[in-house]
Amino acid sequence: MQNQPPLLTPIRVAGFCLAIALFEFLTYMASDLVMPAMLMVTQDLDASADQIPYAFNLYLLGGIVLPWLIGPLSDRHGRRPFMLVGCAGFVLACLAITQVSDMQSFNGLRLIQGMGLGFVIAVSYPAIQEIFCEAAAVKVMALLGNLALLSPLLGPLAGGLLLQWLSWRELFMLLAGLGMVSWLALWGFMPRTIAGADIGLETPRVEALDLRSLIKRYGALLGHGGFMSASVALGLMSLPLIAWIGLSPLLLIQGLGLSPLAYGVWQVPVFAAVILGNLILNALVERVGVRRVVHYSLWPFCTGLIALVVASQFALSLPVLVSALSLYAIGLGMGNAALYRLALFASDDSKGLVSAMVGMISIAVMSAAGSLLALLGAGASLESFALMVGIAGLGCLVALRLFTSWSAAHS
Repeated sequence: MQNQPPLLTPIRVAGFCLAIALFEFLTYMASDLVMPAMLMVTQDLDASADQIPYAFNLYLLGGIVLPWLIGPLSDRHGRRPFMLVGCAGFVLACLAITQVSDMQSFNGLRLIQGMGLGFVIAVSYPAIQEIFCEAAAVKVMALLGNLALLSPLLGPLAGGLLLQWLSWRELFMLLAGLGMVSWLALWGFMPRTIAGADIGLETPRVEALDLRSLIKRYGALLGHGGFMSASVALGLMSLPLIAWIGLSPLLLIQGLGLSPLAYGVWQVPVFAAVILGNLILNALVERVGVRRVVHYSLWPFCTGLIALVVASQFALSLPVLVSALSLYAIGLGMGNAALYRLALFASDDSKGLVSAMVGMISIAVMSAAGSLLALLGAGASLESFALMVGIAGLGCLVALRLFTSWSAAHS
């Protein structure tokens, strides 16, 4: 960790990281805890079960609505006020969704809830990168990722259990209450800084924010080969996992007739594998460096996806599908945080703006590709799912190759 002034005591740094972890956890839990109940939601609101993956993708899309603006604004005015506003908005949306009576209103509020993801990406992640040095920042991001992954690991299982006593509306009330706890923690621990001031960086970036300048800076990022290839690679790397989250209720509950609790149990191996990959990342990053970790992550990543494609040509059982997904997930856990760091520092622009753009591009790739997979019938059978997500995930290799070529040309 870099030298810090008295304001950032170890207790405050730890409290801030835990507060961010809780909010990030909740932004994912708002999806994962409710996924076992989504068939109940569609029945209660007189909607088709086909709406389930689209409701999930709308939640993801919410994450790209605001980062383009709040990232640069937080560079100028500081990260803290924007995190507090984002967390408060998430809480209010969770409360409001308990009152809906139709699927259109439900989906609209899911989009608003998903905006909380944008505040995590565009505000909290740059703050972490500013406080910690490279190796420490990657470790912290991976550890926070592990905490956030407790949501998809435990969320479906906890949702299946809670649904025995609570309705889906009451699940959102629970999320709102925990969101208030997160807001209070952020208010108490998040530093009052202006984009790097007071935390050991050389100079904060404080400049007038005008739309023409902002468009020009975003345009420069869109034309930046290294940044774009790394950001697209991030989205494609996570796509199979995102598709699994969005489509597994159709595959397991509707298709195979599993109970919500059994559905939750089958999520555990996949997300435990992501956590294992994060732990391997922590063990390797200081010894071999960020780029080498990404290279190593491709071995389990590709092996798992190729296994999915091969297995799709036969009568595919659920244990085989989950085993291949889990192998892929180890590679995802190893490579995701490291690749995010490389994408963030591919450009010299302010990290709030760059982080916002990374998040918007990667989430847009995941959401658009996830919707396309659902439209093409990836949720129709285990074999269709395995074939489509395997091929789509391997597309990450093309983007990574482009990033490697750009890095070699600019080293």
